[in-house]
Amino acid sequence: MEEKEPIQMLHLKLPTDPRWVNIVEKNIDEILTDHAYCEQKAASSAISFIIGFPEYSELVSEMSDLAQEEMSHFKMVHDIMTERGLTLGRERKDAYVHKLRFYFPKGGSRVESLINRLLVAALIEARSCERFRLLSEELEDKKLARFYKKLMISEAGHYTMFLRFARQYGERKIVDAKWQELLEFEAQVMKDLSVSESIHG
Repeated sequence: MEEKEPIQMLHLKLPTDPRWVNIVEKNIDEILTDHAYCEQKAASSAISFIIGFPEYSELVSEMSDLAQEEMSHFKMVHDIMTERGLTLGRERKDAYVHKLRFYFPKGGSRVESLINRLLVAALIEARSCERFRLLSEELEDKKLARFYKKLMISEAGHYTMFLRFARQYGERKIVDAKWQELLEFEAQVMKDLSVSESIHG
């Protein structure tokens, strides 16, 4: 029962294949590079919310804080890499995020576009939280495991924040229906992943 509780809390429909951790163990340098870029992209995404929807004052305030937090996480990951004698590799395309961002069709109202983006952001944070939890529990490197436990807590907070904003700016019933549809789609996406040395892959 304990193993099911975290994924139920995050509402994810499909847990990460445990074998993914074995891939991580063998490719720590690649994972850290990918993770660093994930944090940088999260900061950029927060800034894009500010630029795209400046009239939503509460959102702008929260995204300002989030951008700073995500960049602090980037530095933390980069510092770990430096300590290990590693250098930041080149950015790679995130197939997982790419598929999620193209789930919702273009067009529609401005508010609808905002809600769609918030839901996608919430799901990315939820999956990151689930993966960080797995790393915190399964990595043999205990220092790295403790690091991922701290980040897991942050990701959980980000997930609930994005979902809260989506429900705040849209009609709850419609937003929740969209959320369930997106969760189902993400489960299908995950069936083809968990096989590469990346945070979402």
